[in-house]
Amino acid sequence: MAPFNLAKLVSLKDFIPRTFELFSKQGSPVKAYSLQSLGKDCIAGVTVGIVALPLAMAFSIAAGGSPAQGLYTAIAAGFFISFLGGSKYQIGGPTGAFVVIIYGVITRHGIGGLIVATTMAGIILVLMGVSGLGRLIKYIPYPVTTGFTTGIGVLIFCQQIKDFFGLAIAKTSPEFFASWGQYIEAFFTLTPVTLGVGLGTMGIILLVRKLYPRLPAAVVGVLAATLVCYFFGLDTETIGTRFGGIPQGLPAPVMPALNWALIRDLLPDTFTIALLAAIESLLSAVVADTMTGDRHNANMELVAQGVGNIAAAFMGGIPATGAIARTATNIKSGAVSPVSGIVHSLTLLLFILFLAPVASVIPLACLSAVLMVMAWDMSNFARFIRIVRRAPKSDTIVLLTTFVLTIATDLTFAVEVGMIMAVVLFLKRIIEVTEIRNGEKIGSLEVGIGNTGSAGTALPEHPKDVEIYEITGPFFFGVADMLQHILRKVAKKPSAFILRMRDVPAVDSTGITALESFLAQCRQGKIKLIISEVREQPRHALEKAGFIAELGAENVTATLEDAIRLTKPVDFFVPDF
Repeated sequence: MAPFNLAKLVSLKDFIPRTFELFSKQGSPVKAYSLQSLGKDCIAGVTVGIVALPLAMAFSIAAGGSPAQGLYTAIAAGFFISFLGGSKYQIGGPTGAFVVIIYGVITRHGIGGLIVATTMAGIILVLMGVSGLGRLIKYIPYPVTTGFTTGIGVLIFCQQIKDFFGLAIAKTSPEFFASWGQYIEAFFTLTPVTLGVGLGTMGIILLVRKLYPRLPAAVVGVLAATLVCYFFGLDTETIGTRFGGIPQGLPAPVMPALNWALIRDLLPDTFTIALLAAIESLLSAVVADTMTGDRHNANMELVAQGVGNIAAAFMGGIPATGAIARTATNIKSGAVSPVSGIVHSLTLLLFILFLAPVASVIPLACLSAVLMVMAWDMSNFARFIRIVRRAPKSDTIVLLTTFVLTIATDLTFAVEVGMIMAVVLFLKRIIEVTEIRNGEKIGSLEVGIGNTGSAGTALPEHPKDVEIYEITGPFFFGVADMLQHILRKVAKKPSAFILRMRDVPAVDSTGITALESFLAQCRQGKIKLIISEVREQPRHALEKAGFIAELGAENVTATLEDAIRLTKPVDFFVPDF
């Protein structure tokens, strides 16, 4: 394995937004962009803008913000994510992944704290993209992402119970179990009309999905419920009665109030927001690639997500990321370029400028119904149960731990613990695939000296007091201590040790330290140490650390035969005087 090279993760072409391809004169298929293409993008953009309208407001309300903040986020972040993004079809805006973390930040630090956290998360996302981490995010273990995604879905669903049932609760607790105590205590204050509106909206959404899957079910459900409540004068809480409606126009830019104490307190939440934004946006981009055959640019996508979140924060909005459902709607509506995402943003802007008063009559119960359906989809319990039943036990433990901690504590802590457990799991598996075996047990076969080993070659003849050991797999900190026990296992002290490293793709500083310690043990016992068949990355690392100079370059051989030759005594001719 070659030494780590940042250039392999990052190149200049990684930072060309897909929108710029519209003006490219090279052989890109987008160069044929025409009025017909613009027409398709406009239709798709308006369609997805209409779909995003209730979702942007609903997610913001669920997170403890105002409906206007959700719309501001979809406008600002949605524009920059499409304009600068690495995907042709990505639609950015508020999503369910952030609801729980935003709710906690607002509860502890207010809207001002959320703006600071969103700004810092945007900066982190830009740095992640510039440093080439976009290609590495995909390696976050599936049990971790599934665990917190399902947990978020459960929390979002439960947070909607107050508005769905019309319960008389002044402010719902951010704690899962405490909130359920409030629901039980206030159960008999439920409003039948509100519950009817919520159930009716949910029924319409599910019916439209089944009978007319091409229609935006959430939009149809919200529109139907709003019209019924308005024309029949149903007494239920609306956006207008709780929030006073939505301002007509964009807000003045908001500068984050930075101070070190606040920044320090917000760092865990900030990294969680950045990580969630990176994971969901790249997952959405992968889904778009699967649907279209396109290929997104992960690093540029992260940069765009970062700029979009910074822009949303300056508008007083909430965190944003790529939205899978809206991106899929964009594609199904005929989008051909990032222009559709820009049109989606402009559609929401036009709504705020000219139709904001209409939003005031939207019942909160119907928005809760939309979020309940989205939360159920997000949870994907069929996938969750499949992993629990069929995955290795270690994966199941990581999944269930992340899921339970997301619900019982908070998302930041759950993600941190999940990632730590995933690292431990990775370490466990590295240990399982890395071995240090002696010449009697090369490979999975019990073979004798001189017989054929796992590589299909016979071990050369060598002195009986020479021990040959082979290291297979990465020689990292998790397996380095194996080397320390070799001398204890050997019944009779050998005259020489040969360590074969032909199957060691990489070595870290702990592995090098283990080799140094082993060399010291050998010298103390007057045992010659030779290493053979060292690959490029380990050899470079050993040279840089000074180990080869300490061992002696002559004791590093290209083949096992050369190593064995070094262990044989040299016969000298002594003249007879």
